[in-house]
Amino acid sequence: MAKVLYTAEATVTGGRAEGHGRTSDGALEVDLRLPREMGGEGGGTNPEQLFAVGYAACFESALGTAARRLEAEVGDAVIDSRVTLMPNGSGGFMLGVALDVRLPSVDDPAQAVEVVATAHEVCPYSNATRGNIEVALTANGQPVG
Repeated sequence: MAKVLYTAEATVTGGRAEGHGRTSDGALEVDLRLPREMGGEGGGTNPEQLFAVGYAACFESALGTAARRLEAEVGDAVIDSRVTLMPNGSGGFMLGVALDVRLPSVDDPAQAVEVVATAHEVCPYSNATRGNIEVALTANGQPVG
């Protein structure tokens, strides 16, 4: 079994429509609400927003690892993350992710793509979702993969 580096713990009551979530350490506490686009009243966050922020933050850290391996500078990286919720055609739902990565310090388009592709191999969110959901990546506007 792999060595555990960290475990996050949270409790949610009330679900996505009228719920409340809180981490065990109290660092994150959110009201969960169905977005207006899905017929809700809004006024809170939802699982897709939390996943979008979590994936982008994790991917940014993976960029740092990739940059060290490839001797690139990515300290000024910006990631725009989109998580979509869609019906899967059989009564359930599925997610899609798009990460648009801007690396202002990387001028070479091929190097930018290589850094993002390497980060995608390193990132735990990417590894968890690989083969399960579609993840579209761009590096300085160029498609990756």
